[in-house]
Amino acid sequence: MSAPAPSARPGPGRPTSAPIAPPIAPPTLTALEADLAALPGVVSVWCGPPGGPPAYVREPDATHDAASTMKLAVMAAAYRLAEEGALDLDEEVRVHNDFGSAVGDGAVYHATADYDSDPLPWERLGRSASLRWLVRRMIVRSSNLATNLVLERVGLPAVAAAWAATGARHSVVTRGIQDYAAREAGRSNLVTAADLAGMLGALQARALASPTACAQMLEVLLDQEMTADVVQGLPPGTAVAHKNGWVDNVRHSAALVLPTDAAPYVLVTCVSAELDDAAGCAVVARVAAASWADRHGLSQPPRK
Repeated sequence: MSAPAPSARPGPGRPTSAPIAPPIAPPTLTALEADLAALPGVVSVWCGPPGGPPAYVREPDATHDAASTMKLAVMAAAYRLAEEGALDLDEEVRVHNDFGSAVGDGAVYHATADYDSDPLPWERLGRSASLRWLVRRMIVRSSNLATNLVLERVGLPAVAAAWAATGARHSVVTRGIQDYAAREAGRSNLVTAADLAGMLGALQARALASPTACAQMLEVLLDQEMTADVVQGLPPGTAVAHKNGWVDNVRHSAALVLPTDAAPYVLVTCVSAELDDAAGCAVVARVAAASWADRHGLSQPPRK
């Protein structure tokens, strides 16, 4: 059975997921509604100032396969444990690809290099790497091996605590990547657009961890090297702290966009649809372009 989702709690940076309309609805985003509704699946969007309320939402609480966006919560767990003194990010850990399955009973699963977008951690197999370096590879190159190594060290309860700290209502991490036995047993990694927006809002508010730790996490996200989706819809050189995720029929992006001529805004797009990856990336990029066109109106106060 899937692990229960953490209970709803008000959290710092937690956005309001209900569609609270600003004085003027973002026209370019709103104009996409018919096209997004016509896609063969579910497209969720949360767009607005960090911490909310959103300027535009659609299906903000629909659950999606998390793909690699779950790595945001794993990173947050690592930095939070380091602050508590329970973890040293500069600790060297052995790089290995066999892990205990979430189903228990001594079951083991194996990560494989052919299901990874980052070769560098694999080059250290049998040697060691610091947790800080592994966290970085987990984000900037979406390394699955690095993710499993960090998750093994921090543990699932710490990841659940990171979600809970932002008031997440539906998002959970219940297993590592390629833990197929756990997946078959019903343990799913899930996210919603609203919960991902809440985590980014808490980071921007420097409330998910200490201000220093939040700033360090945002710097890692700003160094993202996987740029096939949201970045393609923004002007070249736009600063964007983001994590994306993809598996078959899934393409997600959770982004904090930092324009030089407007206030920062959060844009989360989750696409779970029968589309190939190029088409999924194009949907995310199109939403990003619309958000950029509407950027000057995204931080207007809601109606009283």
